Amino acid sequence: MKVLYKPFSVLFSLLGGVLAGMIFKRVWKAVGGEEEAPTPIDEDRRWREVLAAAALQGAIVAVVKAAANRGGASGVRRMTGVWPS
Repeated sequence: MKVLYKPFSVLFSLLGGVLAGMIFKRVWKAVGGEEEAPTPIDEDRRWREVLAAAALQGAIVAVVKAAANRGGASGVRRMTGVWPS
C-alpha cells in the first residue's frame, strides 16, 4: 500500500505547496498591506519584516501541506479501507 500511495502523496504535497503559496500571498497582503512579501536579500527591508514574513510563510506552508497529506490519506482509507502507512 505504501508504494501505491507514494505518487498520491507527492501530488498532495505539490498541490498543498501551491495552495499554501496562494494563501500566503493573500494573508501577507492583508497583514503587510503590500502585494509582495519581503525577501531575505531585499536591502530596503528591516530584519523584523523579513523574519516575520518567513515565519508566517513557513507556518502556512506547514499547516496546508499537513492538511493536504492528512486529507489524502483519509481519502485513500475511504476508497480502499486501509490507512497508507
